[in-house]
Amino acid sequence: MSNEPKEIAKSFYWRAGHDMRVIEFAGQKWPFPYDGASILGQRLQNLGASELIERCQKALAGDVQMFEQGIASNIFLFTMTPVNDKSESVIGVDVIAVNISHYKKSEADIKALKHHAESILNAAGEGIYGLNLDGKATFVNPAAERMTGWSAAEMIGHSIHYLHHHSHEDGTPYPQEECPIYAAIKDGVIRHIEGEVFWRKDGTCFPVEYTSTPIYENGKLAGAVAVFKDITAQKKAKKDLLEAFQEVAKLKEQLEEQNNYLQEEIREELAFGEVVGTSLPVRLMLEKIEHVAPTDASVLVLGESGTGKELIAHAVHENSSRRERPLVKVNCGTLSSSLVESELFGHEKGAFTGAHDRRRGRFELADGGTLFLDEVGELPLDTQVKLLRVLQEQEFERLGGEKLIRVNVRIIAATNRDLAQLVEEGSFRKDLYYRLNVFPIEAPALRERHEDVALLAKHFLSCAARKFGKTLTGFSGNGLAMLEAYNWPGNIRELKNVIERAAILATMPSVDVISLIPKKLEVAGADSQQLLTLAEVERAHIERILMHTRGIISGTRGAAAVLSMHPNTLRSRMIKLGINIMNVIAVKH
Repeated sequence: MSNEPKEIAKSFYWRAGHDMRVIEFAGQKWPFPYDGASILGQRLQNLGASELIERCQKALAGDVQMFEQGIASNIFLFTMTPVNDKSESVIGVDVIAVNISHYKKSEADIKALKHHAESILNAAGEGIYGLNLDGKATFVNPAAERMTGWSAAEMIGHSIHYLHHHSHEDGTPYPQEECPIYAAIKDGVIRHIEGEVFWRKDGTCFPVEYTSTPIYENGKLAGAVAVFKDITAQKKAKKDLLEAFQEVAKLKEQLEEQNNYLQEEIREELAFGEVVGTSLPVRLMLEKIEHVAPTDASVLVLGESGTGKELIAHAVHENSSRRERPLVKVNCGTLSSSLVESELFGHEKGAFTGAHDRRRGRFELADGGTLFLDEVGELPLDTQVKLLRVLQEQEFERLGGEKLIRVNVRIIAATNRDLAQLVEEGSFRKDLYYRLNVFPIEAPALRERHEDVALLAKHFLSCAARKFGKTLTGFSGNGLAMLEAYNWPGNIRELKNVIERAAILATMPSVDVISLIPKKLEVAGADSQQLLTLAEVERAHIERILMHTRGIISGTRGAAAVLSMHPNTLRSRMIKLGINIMNVIAVKH
């Protein structure tokens, strides 16, 4: 050190000799009750500063000394440095005192700020790690401890990646070199990551969203801060919301398809309106409906063609707890074997040639409601197997699909065939027969309830008047008596068709039905030589209608409309009965 005294801003200086006497000084304000001139030549012992004297004595022994001392409202840093001669012998000591009050205040502010910042970090709900360049923890807040199960003491000084980020969610290794947190330490790029997991001390994991931000000190990369949060609740909420949207979409699609189906049913119109009749067979039938409707038991409706089996299915459904859900109808007799499964169970896009879109089957449309399987005896054997499984398990897959679809459906089946006989012949499964035949209901033939013919005729006339926009008040001549006398081999459907034809031809309020009743079967109990089989009657009747419509099947003036049948159903019946439309037209001409 130079022996020349120096003037140091906000400081003072002096040099004491080996005898502790002040021999040089600089500075005007002293931290003692003496001015600079008055201490020159004085021994330090005379100044009364005991720690200063003690430190100077140690400095004279060759040791540099430093200490802080508060004087008045200031804090000074004293430094005592030995002074050597050319032979390196200690000949005195230099004393420098610097006022560090402002520095001390700044240091206190920094400590307070640091404490405040740490308090904020400790109170944060997100987990926070401070990491050095090696990826080891330097700071861990309480939220990180709670979420991971490790204490700060267990984590500080250890690699955070190998504690919490060592594996992907599926358990496959996650090398540190691929870790975004570790990458931020290496390249200084901020990273925000979603869709990963952190592992807890107990070996379980939880989904996280985190940000890794690099830290710089004096312009150099010094580490990173990782801030993360457990997003289990958010993921669950998102999943629940997605499932809710999917359910809404599913219900919307289902409602649209149900609406389309029901609109089609409305266009086709119920075959016979409401149950009309007071005869004993009808009362017994209604009593059975009343008993079975409130249950979920399967119902098998038996009866000849045209007896109103679908009407019975509607009555059972409308008097059940499922009345608010749809009654969905499948006419098994009109579906080809290649389409019946698609119709019942639906199909996925591309399941077969022509399957351009996904389609829900009738079982899905009827979920929560009732499925009416009309002409169930016409189902192919392989479809019967799948139907039995659905009835047992209440679940199925769409054609071309792998997902199991669960449904809650009540089954009402109907047939005009002897299912027991079909079982004996091997064309109908016994187990399916017993599954369907839980509660059989017989639909009585119209010839067994002649006392209801007049009521039905009047009812159908009223319906026809509304349908065709005519004023129709009754039947001309002894028409009503003739209706009651006829055997009606085509049952209620034949009666309805006769009334509608009469209404179409009517030019007066009283309609003529006598000319429309087949002459061979005009009177009930006619000679058996004149009686025809049901198939012969049905064939002859359809041929007469086709002749009347000049071979037209569809449309408002077609044979299907006159017969109140779906065009496809009529075509199916024509094929079964061997009716060739060209032959019919040829006979007409």
